[in-house]
Amino acid sequence: MAETAAEATVERPSRTPVGTVHIVDPHPLNWLYITWNTMEEPVRTDAQGHLVGAAMEESRWIDDKTLEVRMRRGVRFQDGEECNANSFRRAFDEVQRWRVPHPPGTSLNFHPQTRLEVVDDHTLRMHFPEPDGLILGKFRGFHIPSTRFWDEHGFGYKKLGSGEGHW
Repeated sequence: MAETAAEATVERPSRTPVGTVHIVDPHPLNWLYITWNTMEEPVRTDAQGHLVGAAMEESRWIDDKTLEVRMRRGVRFQDGEECNANSFRRAFDEVQRWRVPHPPGTSLNFHPQTRLEVVDDHTLRMHFPEPDGLILGKFRGFHIPSTRFWDEHGFGYKKLGSGEGHW
């Protein structure tokens, strides 16, 4: 349908996005919904509550204090960056510097003397100072964000200087 001369002179709004949309979610668990929908985790739970691999394809105990993790190939963050062993390492290093990294409690913390070794782009080994049978459960609360997240936001680092204590 052709425009009339009067319609052609009407100024139309720009189609270029302008401004910022601020979303406010006052629910006390909003941080969970944000992390679950924007970050990767080594494992998730299925409908029956069993742990299943997510960003982690598989893991195996080399001995009672060394866990080898193989990351799933082809997993990408929303910004297109690949999620791999180096992504896991960055998340591990960042969170290990916190005294209390998890709002649900310190039971989800990795032992402070845990060391992480990147074997290749998709394989890493975690070396624990003592046996820890809860590691796979702890992986459920271990969030792996992209490099951009750490560099731009980092759980409040830019604004608050720390990622802990402000939940």
